[in-house]
Amino acid sequence: MRWLCAVCGVGAFCVSAALHMMLLCSILAVSVSFQASVAIAQGNGGKSVFDTVIVRNRSSGGSGSPASPLAIPAEEKAAAAVPEPADKSEWAPLSGQNRGGSGAASGGSESRNAGRRAESGGAHPMAEVREARVSAEGGKTQFHMSLSSGVRVEIFTLANPYRVIIDLPDVVFHLPDGIGQKGGGLISAFRYGLFADRKGRIVIDATGPVRIEGAKMSTSGRGRAVKLEMELVSITAAEFGAGTGAQTSAAAAPAEPASRPAIYDDAVRSPSAEKKPLILIDPGHGGIDPGAVGINSLLEKSIVLEVARRIEKRLKATARYRVAMTRDRDVFLSLDQRVKMSSELGADLFVSLHADSLESKTFATQVRGATVYTLSERASDEQARLMAEKENASDQAAGIDSSTFSIENAEVRSILFDLMKRETSNFSTDFSNLLLARLKQSVSVSRDPQRSAAFRVLKQTRAPSVLIELGYLSNEADAKLMRQAEWQGKVAQSIVAAIDAFFDKRTVRTGRSRP
Repeated sequence: MRWLCAVCGVGAFCVSAALHMMLLCSILAVSVSFQASVAIAQGNGGKSVFDTVIVRNRSSGGSGSPASPLAIPAEEKAAAAVPEPADKSEWAPLSGQNRGGSGAASGGSESRNAGRRAESGGAHPMAEVREARVSAEGGKTQFHMSLSSGVRVEIFTLANPYRVIIDLPDVVFHLPDGIGQKGGGLISAFRYGLFADRKGRIVIDATGPVRIEGAKMSTSGRGRAVKLEMELVSITAAEFGAGTGAQTSAAAAPAEPASRPAIYDDAVRSPSAEKKPLILIDPGHGGIDPGAVGINSLLEKSIVLEVARRIEKRLKATARYRVAMTRDRDVFLSLDQRVKMSSELGADLFVSLHADSLESKTFATQVRGATVYTLSERASDEQARLMAEKENASDQAAGIDSSTFSIENAEVRSILFDLMKRETSNFSTDFSNLLLARLKQSVSVSRDPQRSAAFRVLKQTRAPSVLIELGYLSNEADAKLMRQAEWQGKVAQSIVAAIDAFFDKRTVRTGRSRP
């Protein structure tokens, strides 16, 4: 203080007053800066606040129009070059980017439970998806989504049918049951769920070819909450082309798709009479793919998983078998992944569980009961053919490009059935007979309960395989029963009894329990 007085040539009182004034100005400046930051963050035109929004609107060499400049504010282009923070769990300023390239609801309690399990065991906290809705005005349609915190988002399009895919890592869905069954404007419906471990996906069904006009994520109130807004406009089929597809590993399928059907890669097994038979239980659909949706938004993926768990428990209790499940939680698996798993594990029996639903309200009240399907090149009837087409479209429902499987043409199918062992086919039929006899004793079956068709998941060269449609979720009586633990237990016990009878019969015939 004294040296300041000496330098300035003024008294101590003047120096003290000046210092207090400087301190007050500093406090006011910080306060104004903070309030301005909050105002910007909370404003409707808030700056994008997450790593990257990657919007693909133009395929390589395609004719699709680039996204609107609204999708990438100028200040965000520069920020896009900044590398990601090593720890994504820590909040940091984030930016938007556009790389200019071109239903039914899933979820419910099963999806939420799976998300919580992933959240508790993951290395980083999961962002919660708390809201998803559609709005339409004029010729534009918007998709809105609210999250508890920002994540990296990738958006792309697929054709045949027209879809918009939103991939979000490290998210858990907390959305009401039945949401997404009805859309609006250019969106007919949307579904959501886990596409792989720690990877969420939203598949939006479009009414026709669309372009992503703009997409951004911005702050939503205080804290880390954010909102994603995407705008779609209608374009021609020529402009859309084949869609943009996933172009990064983050948007790829859960496992790298084989260049040819997995059944060609079956490993030669070394049968051993000492080993217990391996039963592979396959709960259909899962995650982003809900399967059939029935009365009161009852989901096929949830029902079949519950029944599969009961079968697994009862099979293990017999101590006669080794038991595995293609999925034991609400996560998506492609059809080829399921077949490949059967091959790699060396399954001795493959049982795929499903449930059907009819759109026709007239027939929904009349058609009910379980049906057992086996594999055949030609469907046993038209209904079986339609059922196979529906189940074989499971990968499309999850947002996988259907062109990936174009190799399965008539020539390939012919080679496939030449490779199929006649013995394996006969064993599948034997098990189907035993299974149907047991099911009839405990639950209702359909009018024509034993059918066959070209189901992709049953295309296995070594393991006898069947696909069971447990009933119809669109039928009030069936839907009510499927929810009941007692009914699920009866079905599980019938399937286990059929498996016991099947391997008892094979042991007597061959002197060993394995194929």
